[in-house]
Amino acid sequence: MRRSPVAFYAFYAVLVAVLSLLTTPARADEKTIHVGSKRFTESYVLAEIVRKVAEDAGEVQAVHHQGLGNTGIVFAALKSGSIDIYAEYTGTITRELLGHKTDVVSDDLASLNRELAPLGLQAGVPLGFNDTYALAMRSEVASQRNLRSISEVAPHAELRFGFSQEFLERADGWPALVSTYGIKAPRPRAIEHALAYKALVNGDIDVVDVYSTDPKIEEEHLTVLQDDKQLFPRYDAVLLYRSDLPERAPRTWAALQRLKGAVDEKTMTRMNADAEVRKLTFDAIARNFLAAPGSNAEKATSRRTFFTLLFGSDFLKLTREHLTLVAIAVLLGTVVGVPLGVWAAYRRRATQPILGAVGVLQTIPSLALLAFLIPLLHQIGFVPALVALFLYSLLPIVRNTYTGLSDIAPSLKESALALGLPRGARLRLVELPLASRAILAGVKTSAVISVGTATIAAFIGAGGYGERIASGLALSDNDLLLAGAVPAAGMALLFEAFFGLVERWIIPRPLRVSEEA
Repeated sequence: MRRSPVAFYAFYAVLVAVLSLLTTPARADEKTIHVGSKRFTESYVLAEIVRKVAEDAGEVQAVHHQGLGNTGIVFAALKSGSIDIYAEYTGTITRELLGHKTDVVSDDLASLNRELAPLGLQAGVPLGFNDTYALAMRSEVASQRNLRSISEVAPHAELRFGFSQEFLERADGWPALVSTYGIKAPRPRAIEHALAYKALVNGDIDVVDVYSTDPKIEEEHLTVLQDDKQLFPRYDAVLLYRSDLPERAPRTWAALQRLKGAVDEKTMTRMNADAEVRKLTFDAIARNFLAAPGSNAEKATSRRTFFTLLFGSDFLKLTREHLTLVAIAVLLGTVVGVPLGVWAAYRRRATQPILGAVGVLQTIPSLALLAFLIPLLHQIGFVPALVALFLYSLLPIVRNTYTGLSDIAPSLKESALALGLPRGARLRLVELPLASRAILAGVKTSAVISVGTATIAAFIGAGGYGERIASGLALSDNDLLLAGAVPAAGMALLFEAFFGLVERWIIPRPLRVSEEA
């Protein structure tokens, strides 16, 4: 029995050592350009092209942070310096980010930049194509009802609309449609952009929002409704970047100028089709685009299959990010949760407030908690994700600690008291070891749950296996989804096995023998 407290302290020491190793920066960050992308195909492709051009310039390292989220999250990341550059659209900058009612087209970037300058940002390098919003229907439905424009659709309250969450909330999205066209239909269903096409083809919805460069429009033979009141402005693609980037990396900035006017709408649609239909990797698409015209370089044909994705070049990076989040969150949860459980067990007035508080935390939806933490902590990525996981880790640890201590037989407590041990010694030498199995079960449950919850962290740029899941949702690619879900499940099993070994090491043998008998 005397071995157990020492084992507990050793366990904590190992966790701290693991924490130190995991949080050691892999490399210096000063010479790195961070390229961000939103969570849709075109943004992934353009970001990968920017990353490759920056990398080929040979001046700095370039990292692509895939699928950080919607416009608001990526723009917040740029303003805070979490990323340095990403592809944006003039209509989005003027309507959504600067809140203007009028449009600023790509050849008037000077006025746009005057307004962005106080934010430490600039827009430049117009890429050469316009990707505007539009509404689309199945051609047979549009033909049966003789619908060709949004004005003709507006009076049909029976039509079922399905829009992306961002389009529903944007000032130039659903609210503008209602005010401009007087659409009678009830509020549309919120649906992931890539999944909306499947829902439309299956007949689950009748009208979806599309981007004009979506390859699915042609593939599924959809009818794009005419914007007869010219609601949607031009969305000319540009690079939105931090003002100090050209000075910080002049050779890289000069290399990026080659992208000016280099992408027309046909080329962008083809590259989107390469990703969504032909399932080429983003790296292959970028390399094919940047290959010199007329060169004899062989076309990159790397395709996304489950097995090539599963152990792809990003596997170790994603594993390290996922493991770091889970390990630190569970460590902090254990350090805070065990004392809270002890307090709840020995202070009856504190029992319900403590158990109630950690229980309420568990009921908050994870995405809502992350969205709340971003403005609170003024950043995206690792820190808000870690705070969220830490809060979610508390309930199993606190409750199991409380239950383990409360269930100790009164006769055993009285025996320790009869030995004349002070209260602290009774807790440390007798009661915690007796409750160790329940406490460890709580830590194990917390770790396994955290592995699954950590996949949500990718939606705010914290990385991990969720990055593949977010990309898979954006591309409607089941192989990519599984390449994120399978290693996450494997990590949960490894945690289960690891705590099985820890249990044999920490829990006193007499307790194990008596409970196994």
